[in-house]
Amino acid sequence: MSDYDVLEMGGLDEWREHYGGFRPESSRDGRRIVDHDLTMQYIGMTANAYEPGEEAGYWHTHSRIEELYVFLAGRGQMGLDDDVVEVGPGTVVRVGQGVWRTWRCTPDSPEQLRWLCIRAGGAELPHLPDDGTRDDDRPSPW
Repeated sequence: MSDYDVLEMGGLDEWREHYGGFRPESSRDGRRIVDHDLTMQYIGMTANAYEPGEEAGYWHTHSRIEELYVFLAGRGQMGLDDDVVEVGPGTVVRVGQGVWRTWRCTPDSPEQLRWLCIRAGGAELPHLPDDGTRDDDRPSPW
């Protein structure tokens, strides 16, 4: 048996229909904790969708986890310590340990702000994945 999982989350326009959170009191519309649906050992991920004008409503920081925010649609802003960064489709923001963060979908966004938040912690990743094995002679399956 191969070690992989497949999850169909739906198109970006369906993400608002998700309801989730890490704790019942922090659950909300437009959040899916993907690592609760898949068997993930070293990384975590959430899929998120905020309506124009909606915001996180809190700041947070991590002591061990590094986060990568990948924005796919809409317009928004991230508060990062004392800075405010504009975000939109194609913006990628890495947030290291100890950095305070919050985010919002701007009120004038033409659509929902949709993004993935990828979380990882533990040992540093190698610059080049050095644990891979390549097989140039194996034929493609299609």
